[in-house]
Amino acid sequence: MARARQGKKSSSRGRGGDRPEPGSGGWKAARTWVAGVASAVLIAAVGVVFTAWYTASGSDAIDRIGNQPPVTVGHVEVELDERPLVLREPVTDPRDRAILLGKAVSDADVAAMLARHHVATIGDMTATVVLTGNRSSVRIIDIEPRVLTRAAPSDGAYLVPGTAGETGTVELIADLDRRPVRFATKEDPRTAYFTKKQIDLKHDEVVTLSLSIVGAKAYYEFDLVATVLAGDRSEKIVINGPGGVPFRLTGRAGSYRTAYSRTGSGFWVPEPSGRACTAAEKC
Repeated sequence: MARARQGKKSSSRGRGGDRPEPGSGGWKAARTWVAGVASAVLIAAVGVVFTAWYTASGSDAIDRIGNQPPVTVGHVEVELDERPLVLREPVTDPRDRAILLGKAVSDADVAAMLARHHVATIGDMTATVVLTGNRSSVRIIDIEPRVLTRAAPSDGAYLVPGTAGETGTVELIADLDRRPVRFATKEDPRTAYFTKKQIDLKHDEVVTLSLSIVGAKAYYEFDLVATVLAGDRSEKIVINGPGGVPFRLTGRAGSYRTAYSRTGSGFWVPEPSGRACTAAEKC
């Protein structure tokens, strides 16, 4: 009997809600709750710090880790329509001659054929370049033409335009015949433009450059090299011509081995031998 009463007494003490002994389930629940609150506060603090870091420079760091350049070259175009053009060599390949004469070919075929023969404008050209910033803030501190090839003026084939075109107004101009080659304005051709001004871009901001390049003394192949400052780092961005090939420009030759006139359909027909454009002053 005494043993039975002892059991009941113990039972009533447990049901009465006496303070649990340390290490019991109640204290474990409290510790779990405290740990949960501390974790939530820590996560919130980390989130605030990360958000501030990402807003300030995190996207720039991620772009650098992904080898994203500070500036992207989005578009490059050289105006060839209604301009006299010169090919480096005469067109002798039957397939290329068929393309030149417009025998059921596409514009892409014509562009590829002209590229194979190193087509160049005469005396001057205008390149339109579109650049997009890839950092929170970048500064283009210089752009300069870099001559890759210099040779005698092209004389392979002279392509006469169907109608005379006019060159649009450009912001900057560079002369490949002068050293050093630098972009300047027409109003102040002796002062390098980027010694006075730079171009600032924010992330996803776009700038369109209209760049005029002249050269009369030789045949030139060249690209453009932009110096871009992003944070405390400077990088060189190489800008090639359409199709990823160098830009091309040629001076006027003393004579041309062949000549073609452009038709209203956009293709060329050979000039009769008696009317061939063989002298520079006649072309």
